[in-house]
Amino acid sequence: MKAAVIVFPGSNCDTDCFHALKDVVKVPVEYVWHKDRHLPKVDLVVIPGGFSYGDYLRTGAIARFSPVMESVIKHANDGRAVIGICNGFQILLEAGLLPGAMLRNKSLEFICKHTWIRTEENLTIFTGQMEPGETLCVPIAHGEGNYYCDDDTLKSLHDHSQVVFRYSSETGEIGDAFNPNGSKDHIAGIVNKKKNVLGMMPHPERSSEEILGSSDGRKIFESIVNALVE
Repeated sequence: MKAAVIVFPGSNCDTDCFHALKDVVKVPVEYVWHKDRHLPKVDLVVIPGGFSYGDYLRTGAIARFSPVMESVIKHANDGRAVIGICNGFQILLEAGLLPGAMLRNKSLEFICKHTWIRTEENLTIFTGQMEPGETLCVPIAHGEGNYYCDDDTLKSLHDHSQVVFRYSSETGEIGDAFNPNGSKDHIAGIVNKKKNVLGMMPHPERSSEEILGSSDGRKIFESIVNALVE
């Protein structure tokens, strides 16, 4: 298995993702600059967090048109794995690889803290090492993480088991008190219908080792490795 981490102007979690892959779960990985039109031969593409293009116009709106995205979209449409984290999730939404959009946090403030998320679906390459209902302690750091979609899209997400993570309490309780940003239906992460593309606002790379305060995010990377390594 090999992975690529896409780097945009303003990315600031690319090194964290690279470390989590290379040093924590021992996957060969390389950086790919956003102006590169072609991806190397890889099994996994990671679109990391940060503030691509300074979040001008709208989060992810400019990065979506970077030259590399044509290859990322083809990679995804071919059924190969893509994970977008935080700003990466926003870019996947703008690129049309996932449904919905991001709004400003309900508080209109930037939020940076550890949150609990509940695993809703474990029949994906990203969650195979988890049990349904299992909670993970994973940090968030965003100003526009308030996921929104219309009611028909939300129904479709649930009908096709695409809601993978929801904000919760440590014990898995769902409610407004545990939703940090106002996200619709407390959604923290979703997949496409093929279940090979995941977008999530929390940062698993920032919770991949105990020294970071939690190693729960490591399970997501381990799930990917377990699913993709032959």
